[in-house]
Amino acid sequence: MEMEMVIGSREDLNSILPFLPLLLRSSTLFWPSQVVETLKSMAAGPDHSGVNSGEALFRSISNIRNSLSLSNHRLASSSQRGYALFFDKELIGALLACAFFCLFPVNDRHVQNLPTINFDYLFAILYDGRSKMQENKIRCIVHYFRRICSNIPVGFVSFERKVLPLNNCAGSFCCPKANFWINSTIPLCQFKVKDSGLIEDQTFGALEVDFANEYLGGGALHSGCVQEEIRFMINPELITGMLFLPAMADNEAIEIVGAERFSNYTGYAFNFCFAGNHEDKREMDSLGRHKTFIAAIDALCSPGMRQYRLEFLLREVNKAFCGFFNQSKYNQYESLFLESGEDVTNHTDKSRNSLPVHESISDARENFLGTSLTPESLDHKDDIGIATGNWGCGAFGGDPEVKSIIQWLAASQALRPSVMYYTFGTGPLHHLEKVSEWILAHKWTVGDLWSMLVEYCSQISNRQTHVGFFDWLLPASSKTNLKC
Repeated sequence: MEMEMVIGSREDLNSILPFLPLLLRSSTLFWPSQVVETLKSMAAGPDHSGVNSGEALFRSISNIRNSLSLSNHRLASSSQRGYALFFDKELIGALLACAFFCLFPVNDRHVQNLPTINFDYLFAILYDGRSKMQENKIRCIVHYFRRICSNIPVGFVSFERKVLPLNNCAGSFCCPKANFWINSTIPLCQFKVKDSGLIEDQTFGALEVDFANEYLGGGALHSGCVQEEIRFMINPELITGMLFLPAMADNEAIEIVGAERFSNYTGYAFNFCFAGNHEDKREMDSLGRHKTFIAAIDALCSPGMRQYRLEFLLREVNKAFCGFFNQSKYNQYESLFLESGEDVTNHTDKSRNSLPVHESISDARENFLGTSLTPESLDHKDDIGIATGNWGCGAFGGDPEVKSIIQWLAASQALRPSVMYYTFGTGPLHHLEKVSEWILAHKWTVGDLWSMLVEYCSQISNRQTHVGFFDWLLPASSKTNLKC
């Protein structure tokens, strides 16, 4: 497709021809066919054009210039290195800059189940109301750009969609059903409770849970300002995943490794406030990623009484299990699955993507497409635990006692060594530590605790009990000790 413009006798246009990157033929301006083909190839994507790095982009630009007879006009001596620096070593910064200037096309994003990516709503809400909270969210973003302009980060951030298959899983590991959990003989992992502190401040090394929306990032680029949105503000590199990761289905989770933290903060929701610079001291792994592991899992929203029905208990425990499983232990999971005698014939696939159990994308600071990341290279070398809290509670409306137990079951079944649970001072969890100690003292398995949880939920659904799970679970003597 050629660009053409009929000139006629317009002297004003003739006077600027020497300054246009076009050729003149029979009173018509056009781009040479070589230029058009190069641009078409680039528009088709890197797999077609081979433009998969800043240096490759510079070579294509040079070819276009040669086709336009511009090669005699030399470019600045360091321009090639500049293209490589911007597009190879700061890809995330470049993408976030595009989002800041609202340069991404948005027409079909909802069709593809993709979240918001441009920053226009972030600024619009600043004018419409909630100004203090929104202003401080923006201050976190601006601080990020200030930091990377003065000191370009190095390394990688990896994004992984984790999927428990629902179809065609006979003879392999599949999304568990009730028998899998009932028959599990896996011992419960260690469970530690912290009544103060924040998940992102943990220092013992753990997979940190993002209390996610099904659309990654939730309201981060709108008016949201709770756990997930705050994390995306203080670790802005997480926003990059919103560009290309569609909404999670019930059998999916997203794991992100390597996102650097740039900001400190105080407060929560309407009281959120940017509190200055944060120097991320976490070590780097062999791929140049900060050892920050984040699992985004979305809970049921406003579940009401349905959260106690078996199908929704399974939905939640499988969602958490999907987020917590470690790909390096896949063979162990598969063996446990087959030993459980699980029926694999009646699963209905509700996932939005036909994906394998493990799909990964590396978003590079150093390389345009990143390295070829295999499941083995993405896995944690250390057998790390889970750092979590009131997932699916608060604004989502879940039962905190039930949700804490669900996460403990999922972490144990995923063969994680421990759970560090941050209660954030939630009243119903005041006795969580003593309850977990009582359960561990009785050496219960995952199957034991799951069976008790299912029985409790059946009774509360049928209005046979009105007490919380902890009061229902413990014998009278133990309840007396809890009140001391």
